[in-house]
Amino acid sequence: MAMARAISGLSYPDRFYAAASYAGLGGSPISASAAPDGAISRFPNDVALLLYALHQQATIGPCNVPKPRAWNPVEHSKWSSWNGLGNMASTEAMRLFVKILEEEDPAWYSRVADAEIEHVNDVENNPIVESISSPEDVYPESKTIATENGGLLETQDKDVILEGLGSVGVYDQWIAPSVYGQRPRPRYEHGAALLQEKMYIFGGNHNGRYLSDLQVLDLKNLTWSKVETKASTETSDLSEAVSLAPCAGHSLITWEDKLILIGGHTKDPSETVTVKEFDPYKCIWSSLKTYGKAPVSRGGQSVTLVGTSLVMFGGEDAKRSLLNDLHILDLETMTWDEIDAVGVPPSPRSAHAAAVHAERYLLIFGGGSHATCFNDLHVLDLQSMEWSRPTQQGEIPSPRAGHAGVIIGENWFIAGGGNNKSGVSETLVLNVSTLVWSVVTSVEGRVPLASEGLSLVVSSFGGEDILISFGGYNGQYSNEVHVIKPSHKSTLQPKTMENPVPDSVSVPHLMTNVTRDMETELETIQDGKIREITIDNVDLDPLKMSKESTERLMLALKAEKEELGATLAKEQMHTLQLKQELNDAEIRNTDITKELQSVRSQLAAEQSRCFKLEVDVAELRQKLQTMEALEKELELLQRQKAASEQVAQSLKQRQSSGGVWGWLAGSPQELNP
Repeated sequence: MAMARAISGLSYPDRFYAAASYAGLGGSPISASAAPDGAISRFPNDVALLLYALHQQATIGPCNVPKPRAWNPVEHSKWSSWNGLGNMASTEAMRLFVKILEEEDPAWYSRVADAEIEHVNDVENNPIVESISSPEDVYPESKTIATENGGLLETQDKDVILEGLGSVGVYDQWIAPSVYGQRPRPRYEHGAALLQEKMYIFGGNHNGRYLSDLQVLDLKNLTWSKVETKASTETSDLSEAVSLAPCAGHSLITWEDKLILIGGHTKDPSETVTVKEFDPYKCIWSSLKTYGKAPVSRGGQSVTLVGTSLVMFGGEDAKRSLLNDLHILDLETMTWDEIDAVGVPPSPRSAHAAAVHAERYLLIFGGGSHATCFNDLHVLDLQSMEWSRPTQQGEIPSPRAGHAGVIIGENWFIAGGGNNKSGVSETLVLNVSTLVWSVVTSVEGRVPLASEGLSLVVSSFGGEDILISFGGYNGQYSNEVHVIKPSHKSTLQPKTMENPVPDSVSVPHLMTNVTRDMETELETIQDGKIREITIDNVDLDPLKMSKESTERLMLALKAEKEELGATLAKEQMHTLQLKQELNDAEIRNTDITKELQSVRSQLAAEQSRCFKLEVDVAELRQKLQTMEALEKELELLQRQKAASEQVAQSLKQRQSSGGVWGWLAGSPQELNP
């Protein structure tokens, strides 16, 4: 027991050497050459190869030996594992080695009580292995490593700096923190949600196959684990325990202390959208019964939590028909409602991003159809149920689909996506009050952040927001985790005085420096922009102002209120005028429409009359042709008649001439009776 306690309290690098000796790798690279075939064989093959590679990285450094020429699967696997670590620091490799060993065999210290801890004798010949007993080594700088596809990402050792998300020390830069445990299978079009400082990942698409596993990343220590769901026979009027079919393109939403799964593409789709619930305490999936007219089955839709309701827009049904319908599910009554909003809705699309601002405005950005991608922005007022398309400002994003977004205060962050040609490299933020776009950061190369179908959630550490992305597809399926700490702060949050106000500050001087941000009054201007007027509340008690100064301040605030009221009245009057003009325009449009219909009716009557005339003309032409034929026939008959008369006359003349000559010749002529 004394030996076990001594080992458990060892500092690095001694702790690493003890772990390596226990794993059968020894304390030096020479003794580790045949490690995967020795005592380390007690571990699974993938774990054994990873331990071997980390040991080589810690004791020798980055892999600089050529790839084995002879075809030996073991040697090739060992070389690939070691080479895949790139330029990982030796100290990081040591700590990761011990961490993995503790996950595989938590009681390893107690089993090496009689083991002899072997140290590397040639440390001075391997400068990559350094002592980390100094304070500078305990908190090293973050390292930048090369990814498999050429991009550069920053990584940090969570054991060296802080646990979990505390390792994120820079702003506006994506980093790839060290994560532990068995990583999920690479995927995209999965669902992701944050619940109790854990990021849950469900389903997705990998190599054209739908997945049904539920994975969880503990954000306290960045450790992956798989959730084994349980079968249950318990049923109720509202739910029924089920096993989920593999799906992709679904929505995973956190509601109270549970997860809600809506929609998604499956191999055997149902007719309507199904709603399922996961209980993280019982590890049971349940199918929730809904009422009303449920939407048609779909995937690639957006589902946004607004108060106690879920707002679903768009997607693609099982027949690959794109949708732009709007449905709301009341989570308290589990009743669906189909919403027929006024205004021009977004065109049918899927793989878009959606967010809600001030629990009133639903924003829809981007998405794609079968032929193109979009970069338009649409806003739905959930009170008036009216669509509008406001004018975007700033650095207008390029068209994209398959991106992900999260909203923090008045800042809507958008990451990833693609345009049917390549992944989008920039991470954007939209100020939903001013509708101004700006670029937070950009990545280079074919990295997972420039992918379609990635997920994005927001967590916090030390009072600061941190965005967490997972997965995606850009020619390769990804299972990597990246985090970023945005420097953008929400102006909706109350501002605090960093320094106390000195007693020498006069009240009039203070009054001139009071910021006029009236809190929580939102207006929608005619062009669709969301305007905010906010005011910070200043604590006046510590200033011990006199009654007169307080009255002055109250008068100033009252005057400011009256001025804002007058401005609001003007805006309302202007809005009424615009509505009146719109009504007049609609009346004129109605009159013009009636006139147009009348003209169309007259035109149709004229067309009918013209058709009849054409028929009459055709008949007359036919009769005319018949008359011409009759005239020709009459002329022919007249000629025949004339010819007959001529022949008859000639015969008559001959008969007359023959009688005279016969008389002269003495031939008596017969008398006609």
